[in-house]
Formats: sequence, structure tokens, C-alpha cells
Amino acid sequence: MKDDLMTINETAKLLKVSPNVIQEMIKDDVFTAIKKGNTQKIDKNEVDEWLAQLNENEAQSLAMKRTVCRFQDYLFPENILLDFHADNKYDAIAKLSIHAKEQKVVRDHRWLYEVVVAREDLVSTAVGNGVALLHPRHHHPSKIKKPCILFGRADQGVEFDAPDNKHVNLLFMLLLHNDKQHLFSLSYISKFILQIDNITALNKAQTSDDIINLLTISK
Repeated sequence: MKDDLMTINETAKLLKVSPNVIQEMIKDDVFTAIKKGNTQKIDKNEVDEWLAQLNENEAQSLAMKRTVCRFQDYLFPENILLDFHADNKYDAIAKLSIHAKEQKVVRDHRWLYEVVVAREDLVSTAVGNGVALLHPRHHHPSKIKKPCILFGRADQGVEFDAPDNKHVNLLFMLLLHNDKQHLFSLSYISKFILQIDNITALNKAQTSDDIINLLTISK
């Protein structure tokens, strides 16, 4: 039995979700927590049995939790910049670039500004409904310290040459290390903003934690 007991973190790694998800599953009586000193453990046999008996809805729910947890690897509260003022799209990119340096995502905000503007000048990254998905044209893992996504909300919309001609005030800046990370995140965000209610909620959110919760809720 001893070898079959896993910690919360080990169980999370096995299921490819976050430890918080495992805690929620314990709370919902999906798994039984076994107290070992100050540590909670879970019987691996119970996890294996649960996986073997998953119905279609449960399998889809687990897949969604895995997707959300993967996205959470790139999104952090400190990388969110709310209600900043920008006179135009270049000013907005500059503000997010400075924020990236302040959060130690990059060493040189001027470099980041230049590569994001170079991509933006090729074709607008605005996608409509007040949203832009900023990113450099190429990946720069040596320049970007850790793969992450910045989110910025301007206090008013700015002209971005959007396909629907609407001004943009919600900006995602994708600073990732490879195509796999980039395409996954782009797909995740694109699906999220397809729902107008989600865009409305992003505009109404009061705090960085509110933004995180909106973007990482399993639906």
C-alpha cells in the first residue's frame, strides 16, 4: 500500500492537472484523502480505477481541466495591466512592453516593442470586438525569460485597423517560446473571445485575479 500512495502533487502530475484541481476532486468525493502526518495522500489504485471507469462527459471534463491548467502555465496575475491610458496602438504596445520588463519577462522593453510593432505593421492583430492578439513575428526564447501571456486593458479604445473597424481596448501579448505553445494559446484565447459575454466580463472585471478566473474557468 505504501508504494501506491501519492501526494497531491504526484496525483496532479499523473492526471496532468494542477494541485488545486485535485483538491477540488477530494472535496467532491471523487478521491479519498489519506492523512499521513501533515500530508494528504491518494491511493493510486483509486485513481487508476477512476480513470478506467470514466464516462464520456467525465472524460471531456478532464480534458477541459487539462487544457485550462496548461493555459494557466502562461498567465500570471502580475502580468496583467488594467485600465492604462494609451493614445494609439503604438503607445499601447509600448505600455505593455514596459510592463513586461518590469515583471522580468524580458530584459529590454525597447527590443520587445520593436519586434511586436514589426509584426503589427505587417497586418493588424486586431480580431474584432475590441480585442487584439499581439505577438512577435518570430519566437525568441533567448530574449524572453519565460513563456507567458500578458493581458492589458486600456481605459479607452484605440484605433487598431480592426476587421470590424471597432477600437481595441483588450490586448493579449503572446510571448512564447515555440509554435506548440503559441498555437495552443492562440486557439484557447480565440475560442474564449468568440463568446461576447466573455468579452463583456473582461471589460467589467475589477482585479487581476478576476481576469485570471475568467480566463481559466472550466466550462
